[in-house]
Order: sequence, then C-alpha cells, then structure tokens
Amino acid sequence: MSDSAMRRPIGRTIWRAARVAPLLSIWACSWFTDFKQQPKIDPWETSSDTIAFRGNPQGSVPTNGSAAPGFEYDRLPMPQSIAAMAKIPNPTPADSASVNRGRIQFQINCEPCHGPLGLGNGPATKYGFPGISIGAGSKAANEFTDGYIFGMIRNGRGLMPTYNRIEEPDRWDIINYLRTIQGKSTIAADTSHGRPGETGALVPAASQMGPTRPSPFYGAPQGSAAAMAGEGSGPGGVGRAGAPRGAAAPDTTKRSPTDTTKATKREHQP
Repeated sequence: MSDSAMRRPIGRTIWRAARVAPLLSIWACSWFTDFKQQPKIDPWETSSDTIAFRGNPQGSVPTNGSAAPGFEYDRLPMPQSIAAMAKIPNPTPADSASVNRGRIQFQINCEPCHGPLGLGNGPATKYGFPGISIGAGSKAANEFTDGYIFGMIRNGRGLMPTYNRIEEPDRWDIINYLRTIQGKSTIAADTSHGRPGETGALVPAASQMGPTRPSPFYGAPQGSAAAMAGEGSGPGGVGRAGAPRGAAAPDTTKRSPTDTTKATKREHQP
C-alpha cells in the first residue's frame, strides 16, 4: 500500500475528530442548571473586603416587623406626621440593660447637640447651632410621649434631621435612657462614657435587625399557650403584656449617679 493510501484514513480520522470535538466541549459545560448556579450576592454579603455590603431596599420592612412601617406612617418632618406616631407604645422594658444600651447610643447620636443631660449645651452649640433642651423640665420631658419621640428620631423635625439610621430597638433604648436624665425613671442618670479608642462594652453591639433573624409568629389565638407566654402578638415578638418574649421583669433598682456598670452584650431578643 502506498504512503498516500495510508495517509487518507488517518486524515479522515483527524477530520472527524475535529468535527466532534466542539460537541464534546459543549457537553462538558453545565448549561442546564435551572439558574441554580449563578453569580449573586446574598443579603449583607460583600464581594470585596473594601466594598460595603448592600443595604436593604428602600421602604423595606425587617422580618421582625416595624412599629411604624412606611405604608402606614409617612416620613415627612412635619408635626402632624410625628403626632400620628404619638400613641405607639414603647415595647422595650426600661430596665438597666436597656438604659445602658440607650446611654451609649445617646452619647453617639444625641449628645453632640443636646448635651450629656439633654440641656441643649452639646459641643455643636459652640459652632453656632442653637441649644435645644430635651432634658429635665423641657417640653420633651413633660409633654412628648415615647411614641412621639420615636417619630422625631424617625422623621426629624425642624432643625433636627432624620436619624432613621438608628435601628428601631436602639431608638426605644435611647428613649428609656432619655427618661432617666429627665428624672422620669426610677433608674438614676448615668453620663459616664468611654475614652476615644475604647471598644467592647463601651460601643454599640451587633445589629438586632439582621436579615438572618427568624421571622416571629404573630397572631397566636387568645388563650393559647403561645399567647399566655406572651408570644406572637406584635413586632419583634412582643407579647400582649408589652414585653419581649422571655424578657425578665423591668429592673427598677435605684442606682447612684456614679453607676458605671456596663452591659457586656445585648439581651437576647428572638
């Protein structure tokens, strides 16, 4: 057999292999995944250590509910908008743990303008900002309900911008602390604070509004075991008695103004 005759079968084999190779490469790829495998960023996940996680969509409501959802209360910084929230009850017991958390948040967000005791003498007043008192003897102490102050934090009003970035549980803690410096609480006011650079129990703890927090069960039938245990009748697992599930009775211990007890972590709220 001549060399040319031997080369012809080899050439045909190579040609056929070249035609089949693309088909084999297609079958090697995962084309049919039903969209189960695709690039995505999960809630609060970041694609880089230098890129912040994506925030929750505008107008979204946490899985554990909201005391003032946007579809029910508008966000205008107007007195009538805030007055609509005046009757919202404070679901957080004013115990020492809540007051301590509120003190830390107050010192970060409120003290620069309102001052350590809410007398309107914060550091911002040194730069021309008018002093606005919310402490003892003020209108905020004598007339504003907890729900109204909650609305002011949420919407802002007058010279005060919105502080909606403060999570709802933290707002109620701030209000509980504010009542102590107003002299409206059985817990004495504590204005102690950490030094610059100190962390741990001297700074706010982790978010209570994470997307992985389980959704609570609402609407337990009256008289059921869940209802009797105070479960599932309001935002954040607040029971009919107005206290979070599993919460202890409010701590009404009278403490001295020099009390510097620090909570090491937030109370667990399911």
